Amino acid sequence: MADPNGTLATLMAEAGLSNKALARAVRDAGTASGQNVTCDHTYVGRWLSGSTPRGDVPRFIAEAIGRKLGRRLTLDEIGMGAAAAAGVSADLGLDFADRPETAAQTVADLWRADLAESAVLARALPDSVAWHEASVRWLVSPPDGEMARSGATSVGLTEVEMIRSTADLFSALDGKFGGDHARRALIQYLHTDVRPLLDGRHSDVVGKQLYAAVAEALLLAAWMSYDSGLHGIAQRYFIQALRMAQAAGDKLLGSSILSAMSHQATFVGRYREAVTLARAASTGPAASLTPTLAAQFRAMEARALARMGDAKGCDLALAEAERQLSLRTVDSDPAYIAYFDEVELAAEFGHCFRDLGRPVQATERGAHSIFGDGLNNRSDFFATMVLSESYLAQGEIARGFEIALGALQVGDGLKSARCVQYVREFQERITGGMQSSVEYRDFAEQARGRRLWKQAS
Repeated sequence: MADPNGTLATLMAEAGLSNKALARAVRDAGTASGQNVTCDHTYVGRWLSGSTPRGDVPRFIAEAIGRKLGRRLTLDEIGMGAAAAAGVSADLGLDFADRPETAAQTVADLWRADLAESAVLARALPDSVAWHEASVRWLVSPPDGEMARSGATSVGLTEVEMIRSTADLFSALDGKFGGDHARRALIQYLHTDVRPLLDGRHSDVVGKQLYAAVAEALLLAAWMSYDSGLHGIAQRYFIQALRMAQAAGDKLLGSSILSAMSHQATFVGRYREAVTLARAASTGPAASLTPTLAAQFRAMEARALARMGDAKGCDLALAEAERQLSLRTVDSDPAYIAYFDEVELAAEFGHCFRDLGRPVQATERGAHSIFGDGLNNRSDFFATMVLSESYLAQGEIARGFEIALGALQVGDGLKSARCVQYVREFQERITGGMQSSVEYRDFAEQARGRRLWKQAS
């Protein structure tokens, strides 16, 4: 038998709500959200006894009591947070919501379920239909309009800057140590500190800035989840980031999110979807695209086309990416795309040429794709592994194994499922003939002690 929900009973007493009154208020909250909720005093009695209703009803309970008390209540505060997370719907977060308020509630539910380590989300794989629907909805949806809101907590540009600055710190940790290093800490921050701000009081200008900052933080959460191998969770954060960017009226940010979705789609082998997402990224803002954004989107398209074996399409996309990047000017780009420069583009060339079976070109371009600054360790790891594979493909196995050892040394400080996958792909490229060589035996003796090599094996 479930334990009695004393928290709910205390709040009802504070609000002066009887079982019948709460049932009526819950029905009204459901109606306001367009749902017909069946609820009477017997339902309330079950909740007080410890049961948790399904669907959106816990949210309506929190809204009903919170309205009476004059403050916003969370599911945790009404004693239903853990149970709601355990009963999370498999399609949570896959929908591109009609209203910003619905998106705000969705991300709150996602953060809670993520922190509760929901098995439904952890096991989920990317949904191709969700990618398609989100991109189409983003392309055709009208602006959300006025974003001024009333609420108990005042939100200003100072709070927006706090979100951005904190996300910047997590982004630095992500690049240096991998997504799985501080991913959970980021989600906890968003759940604890950012969530209340989404229910706050702010002007239209601040509201748009707030939703843009949350969209960027969600984009980072998606990247870190993707890097941790949590592809279903990552897809959900990408989609909700896209919806938040829509609420902010920021088409360029939305396009950048679609490009990130394309990157994930390529990684999980959904190449056609990846091409479509990259092209949608370019189509959305069209004439307002900055050169750097245009270059990055075409590079993502090229990466997917290379995996498909479309050499002509890939070459055209890479040529356009290089042309666009040559047009960039100082301070012409949003802060979130500033990372994409000549070094990043060289890495994309290296990936594409490797996948097209052009190892000589891959090593030529790949030699310029390594930062070596100690701040972009994961990017350096990826680029170095691609370079080592390309040398193996040319028959220069001593050079290839030497470079791979350097990458594995960098990888000792990275917690990244993607890095493990790169090592697995490298292992698959080592032929039987290579394994019989002295160079391989020397390499294997040193590699077996490296963390990523052991994980991949």
